[in-house]
Amino acid sequence: MEYAAIRHFADRRYCYAIEKGRFLIRLETKKEDAVRVTLHVQDKYLPLKYRDTRRAYGMDIACSDNYLDYYEAVIDIDVVCLRYFFEIEDAAGERTFYGNHGFYKECITDIDRMFDCPQNLREEEIFELPAWARNKVVYQIFPSRFASDQDIPDEVWYQAPIGHKADLKGSLRGIINRLEYIKELGVDIIYMTPVFCSDSSHKYNIDDYYKIDPSFGTKEDLKELVDKAHGLGMYVILDGVFNHTGIDFFAFRDIRDKKEQSAYLDWYYIEEFPLIMEWGKKPNYKTFSYAGMMPKLNLQNKETADYVIDVASYWIRECDIDGWRLDVADEINHAFWKRFRREVKAVKKDVLITGEIWHFAGDFLEGDEWDSIMNYQFYYAVSDLVALGSMSVSSFMGNLNFMKGNLNQALEGYLWNFIDSHDTARFLHSAGHDTGKHRLAAALQLLLPGMPMIYYGDETALEGGPDPDCRRGMLWDENRRNKEMLGYYQTLLKIRHEHPVLTEGEILEQYTEDADGLIYIKRSLKGQSVILLFHAKEGEVSLPALQGQRNLISGRAFSGSLGGYEAAVLIDEKEPLQA
Repeated sequence: MEYAAIRHFADRRYCYAIEKGRFLIRLETKKEDAVRVTLHVQDKYLPLKYRDTRRAYGMDIACSDNYLDYYEAVIDIDVVCLRYFFEIEDAAGERTFYGNHGFYKECITDIDRMFDCPQNLREEEIFELPAWARNKVVYQIFPSRFASDQDIPDEVWYQAPIGHKADLKGSLRGIINRLEYIKELGVDIIYMTPVFCSDSSHKYNIDDYYKIDPSFGTKEDLKELVDKAHGLGMYVILDGVFNHTGIDFFAFRDIRDKKEQSAYLDWYYIEEFPLIMEWGKKPNYKTFSYAGMMPKLNLQNKETADYVIDVASYWIRECDIDGWRLDVADEINHAFWKRFRREVKAVKKDVLITGEIWHFAGDFLEGDEWDSIMNYQFYYAVSDLVALGSMSVSSFMGNLNFMKGNLNQALEGYLWNFIDSHDTARFLHSAGHDTGKHRLAAALQLLLPGMPMIYYGDETALEGGPDPDCRRGMLWDENRRNKEMLGYYQTLLKIRHEHPVLTEGEILEQYTEDADGLIYIKRSLKGQSVILLFHAKEGEVSLPALQGQRNLISGRAFSGSLGGYEAAVLIDEKEPLQA
């Protein structure tokens, strides 16, 4: 038995309340090392001589990543404080008892050698998530390039490749005019990159957080956009660039003008004067990356934090937005985000808070900071599996299960699963312009649990290399679109909305076959079961046992085989189908 791989902490990732009186407890072991795990619990304060409160629960493997098995048990308790330990047995019959980070040959009887879980404390820390957002579909819009309310010549709108400074005159009014298209696609949530005053096309260097950039429109335009989106049953999320500002933001402008005499020195991290702001030279003040045009805010300073939280609250109050996607959010301290969550949710309780972070974010996702993240683990896994062909299907599922095994189980329906964004090359570009690979990536994104985030234009096979070329004008010309791709996205989204078993169903069976590049998942919910098949290789894979079941993607009976980079959603139905 590999003792070094056995891991548990009595914290909010391994031991937490699902609801009042109902708790989940998790243990990690080396993959395929243990054959049986038992959770032993008892009341901390009630002596056994008065009442025997000891109970034992079998633990099941909830998921496995590439290296670990994640055992879980859900138990009902009504105690002041729970004490517990684990009994672990391997295939050779060796048993160990694990409590309070120690291993024992004999069953643990000393409660001080057990783990500790105060019930009230954990119930007060229940992760409350906006119910409206679970498993919803997000559509990311880059406002300056999505749609214009002006007549823009094709040679301007469809220029390719495209640079940072290209002015396509995209606007909020242009988005308003396209809301029906977005709704008909099957979108639930519109997420727009920054819309506030800035001199760039991307608007991530903001000069005035209380004003919509005039090139996009006005506050009234944003309010109308939100109102009309709400009327269509959609939600709107804005991009919160609170890590840094532009150099013409009032506080940094004051520092530039008054230098050491500025009242705003503590709003930033200024090292010395004169400020070094020349392109190609390292700034002598903290910035986003080393971009001198994006000075980093000091959010440990109360005045700065007050300002940012007021901005976030202002747009919720004024325009009834439904959430914030937080830019470079992992470079801002935890204390600020805890305060941000409390105060923003006091304005609108069910607002969604999503952090941008390019690595594992467990410390931000414990219930008192963010509600979700942009799931880069999903992005990297799909890219490696499908676009590059450098990952096996078992490793792909292992990577997804790493997230599942290390986060609160409620978060599975909230992670923003994406295959590209305004910060990456278009997936189609990364996949060598192979539309078959693009279709499979879309199927993985849209048919699995989470919040799939579609980058505008992916549904029409919009091309584009790395930033800034990934930010081309949306394909509105019918002759420029890939109509088959658009129809494919619409079909997948229709299936997703009509069959909640895909995202909410219990997994009855799941396996991968690396040699064939096959992923098989069977889910069930309220008497309905579906089988999801993903084939991540060239050529065909044969599945004769499934022949005849209805394939929701094709609308016909499943032939018994999958083509290269093909997906299927099968439902067993009794009525005869056309082959």
